[in-house]
Amino acid sequence: MRILLVEDEPDLGSAIEKTLTRNRYIVDWTQDGAEAWSYLTQHQTQYTVAVIDWMLPGLSGIELCKRLRAQGSSLPVLILTAKDSLNDRVTGLDAGADDYLVKPFGMVELLARLRALQRRSPQFQPQNFQVGSFMLDYGSSALVLHPQENAARVILTAKEFQLLEYLMKHANQIVSTEQIRNYLWTVNSESASNVVAAQMRLLRRKLADQGITDAIETVYGLGYRLNLTV
Repeated sequence: MRILLVEDEPDLGSAIEKTLTRNRYIVDWTQDGAEAWSYLTQHQTQYTVAVIDWMLPGLSGIELCKRLRAQGSSLPVLILTAKDSLNDRVTGLDAGADDYLVKPFGMVELLARLRALQRRSPQFQPQNFQVGSFMLDYGSSALVLHPQENAARVILTAKEFQLLEYLMKHANQIVSTEQIRNYLWTVNSESASNVVAAQMRLLRRKLADQGITDAIETVYGLGYRLNLTV
């Protein structure tokens, strides 16, 4: 799941980014409202939630919310702010925010509010996701093989989990290296050119340990395909 974080306080932004990353979110963090709008216009369909500070250089968080709603976007938005009066809360909600979190706050509360937003969103990810004989368990970061039979569980790293999730969502389709890199790594990351191939090798190795050697096909010149009976 991918989150857009817009926060211009470096220490707070870094703390939020680390917390979200540890909880298996992919985080695009920007400290500027105008840059955030550029992210939203280019990548909006990739985001599950936007976490936006009220006071920002470029464009305010309120203006970002208004622009999103004017375009008909239903992307869930959580506003962060030190403004805590009733009128401020009403202003934020009327601008299109779905929730409002007053600084200072605990990371546990931030995560709980994000989970609540996801439950109310059509993009909400259920606890399990199954395609054919593969099932992802979001609670334990595991791949469950043949869940209706004598299921084997394969513990995955965060990136392996995200990679397999993407392949499963596009099962039996060819996805390019560029598509995978754009989904798994943040907008500003300087990922190596072979990072997708390296991650693919690690995932294939774990599948091979379970006797699965041909599920992920390399389609030379085009990308990869996960072959599963849907």
